[in-house]
Amino acid sequence: MQGHPKRSAPKLRKIPSYAPAWFGVDVPIENGYYYYCSPSGKLVQIEYALAAVGAGAPSVGIKATNGVVLATEKKQKSVLYDEHSIHKIEQVTRGIGMVYSGMGPDFRVLTRRARKLASQYFLTYQEQIPVDQLVQKVANVMQEFTQSGGVRPFGVSLLLAGWNHDEGKPYLYQCDPSGAHFAWKATAMGRNHVNGKTFLEKRYSDNLELEDAVHTAILTLKESFEGQMTEDNIEIGIGDVKGFRRLSPSEIKDYLASVS
Repeated sequence: MQGHPKRSAPKLRKIPSYAPAWFGVDVPIENGYYYYCSPSGKLVQIEYALAAVGAGAPSVGIKATNGVVLATEKKQKSVLYDEHSIHKIEQVTRGIGMVYSGMGPDFRVLTRRARKLASQYFLTYQEQIPVDQLVQKVANVMQEFTQSGGVRPFGVSLLLAGWNHDEGKPYLYQCDPSGAHFAWKATAMGRNHVNGKTFLEKRYSDNLELEDAVHTAILTLKESFEGQMTEDNIEIGIGDVKGFRRLSPSEIKDYLASVS
């Protein structure tokens, strides 16, 4: 009886000799083929993406008993910019908001993708997508870009926050360039994130109310803020049972006055 033909092992695609320039690093070579992992087993492109996050503007997320807060630094490179035309905190759905540290253009792409995923969920189930499910879908997109050809990992980390109406409580999640995602009570990312997390560890309480969480977020940003903090160079968003929204400059000004 004739047996099944033997299947040959899948072959790696051969990349041109100028490929290392795409990666920005000496990629390991074996028999003319390039591999994404370094000899130590690291995906160096993810490390570069995380470096972009670490050099980005600080962002803070804090979960309270009755809501959740996102805050970020929004300094512009020139005084000629119209500060109110640029937003770093975006509303994905009526109840979910998102902020980033890292590369702004990458965030714009992920925001569009997140909104599309949320819309597809709504068309299928006729209800708003829960925060945790949106996080998983966005993280899957980010992970796919770590292993697909012709693309690079996203140079951003995201904080997604919103209110879960089924459970009656807020959620705060972080997504990294690798596609890893995890829930937080409070966290900081971007430039000087270690100092921010240390400050939050001292100030955070499980009984924190939303108003106090906004004050704590502002104080956390001040840990690494250079110059005078105003309503024009920071941005704050809050999510509660009513939904997610960005605070207006006048509201931020009032909060700054109360913590100074």
